[in-house]
Amino acid sequence: MENLTDTKPVVSGNGKKEELIRFLDEKLEKGYYYSALMAILHKAQEIYGYITNEAIEEISVRLGMPTAKIWGVVTFYHYFTLKPRGKYIISVCLGTACYVKGSKRILNKLKEILDIELNQTTPDGLFTIEAKYCLGCCGLAPVMMINDKVYEKLTTKKISDIISGLKAESVNKLS
Repeated sequence: MENLTDTKPVVSGNGKKEELIRFLDEKLEKGYYYSALMAILHKAQEIYGYITNEAIEEISVRLGMPTAKIWGVVTFYHYFTLKPRGKYIISVCLGTACYVKGSKRILNKLKEILDIELNQTTPDGLFTIEAKYCLGCCGLAPVMMINDKVYEKLTTKKISDIISGLKAESVNKLS
């Protein structure tokens, strides 16, 4: 396969383009092309927070891979997202143990407080709500994760306090 690393980059923005290109170049130097696609997509999502059209174009050009193949992978795997997500990714467990112990009420309270639906992001870019079907914390049900932190034995009151605290934390970081 022809190495296309001399082509002009098409991804833009705040050093993110350079970070993606460096990662792509590392993979290309090792002779990885198609086999590195998943790792490259994970890296692109880590850099941008989601898979951008520009990232797909850059990957296509540098790997010499049709964009249709990349789109096929991105849209097949649920891990990848094509929309920007919030600073705080809220994953509500709807697995059996959590559901029986009230996770649907927790989800509804979150939707009410944040005024968004499942898989949406608040207009300020702070919160995204997602459903998961087991977080592996059944004994702590109902649970949710916000980014990498688990919140256990939730009640609607706890939800209000958690969200208020995160909003206040974000305001304090801006001032």
